[in-house]
Amino acid sequence: MAEIIITNSEDEAGEIYAKCVADLIERKPDAVLGLATGSSPLAAYRQLAKEVKARNLDVSRVRGFALDEYAGLDPAHPQSYRSTITRTVVEPLGLDPDKVRVPNGNLETIKDAGREYDAAIEAAGGVDVQILGIGTDGHIGFNEPGSSLQSGTRIKTLAEQTRIDNARFFDGDIDQVPTHCITQGIGTIMKARQLVLLAFGEGKAEAIKETCEGGISAFCPASALQLHPHATIIVDEAAASKLAHKDYYRYSYSHKPAWQGI
Repeated sequence: MAEIIITNSEDEAGEIYAKCVADLIERKPDAVLGLATGSSPLAAYRQLAKEVKARNLDVSRVRGFALDEYAGLDPAHPQSYRSTITRTVVEPLGLDPDKVRVPNGNLETIKDAGREYDAAIEAAGGVDVQILGIGTDGHIGFNEPGSSLQSGTRIKTLAEQTRIDNARFFDGDIDQVPTHCITQGIGTIMKARQLVLLAFGEGKAEAIKETCEGGISAFCPASALQLHPHATIIVDEAAASKLAHKDYYRYSYSHKPAWQGI
């Protein structure tokens, strides 16, 4: 079962992630980070940038792989995930942009893009720490409900709710949100050595309940994390509000030896 940590704020959650990743980079300067977009990871990236600066870490050899990209959206578009990762991760952390990859959403070559992306991750030695957000319907990456729990990187049709949720990044206009994407599959995500999922707000409470305490099902793709040997789910009080065993999760974390980290 995943470790569940309940925090008081997004910044507190970000600090936990940042310490974990900074410790990793100190041990392994060419660490491979799995990178997600959306609003949930932003505090984690901000805190990691602070940690990198405070420790004066050399990140020149750090590599990264993004979870997904919109299909057919120009990489130069401000809401493409190439642009978003550059803006929120590469530049604040000072990473080498040539060492950070994003799935290729070019419609002319997209047929082979998934296979090539999984091969690139494998050639890099696999992802060390994969950060994840979660959709209100339990999706991770763009693996919508019904996605195979063994899927590789591939093309997916976005659910209407996902397009509605993401319209806020496109001036509130759902017609600007692409209908398809290329995303790491659940099977690809589960190959990462460590998973860290972040969720904040009451709107994520039902998805977190199903992820942590529901059955394992393709209709809540994030529930696959229950099968991962090293998964951590970090939530605020609102996102944890529907968890039946939240008192135990708090007790367990408060009694965890400091040397264990996450």
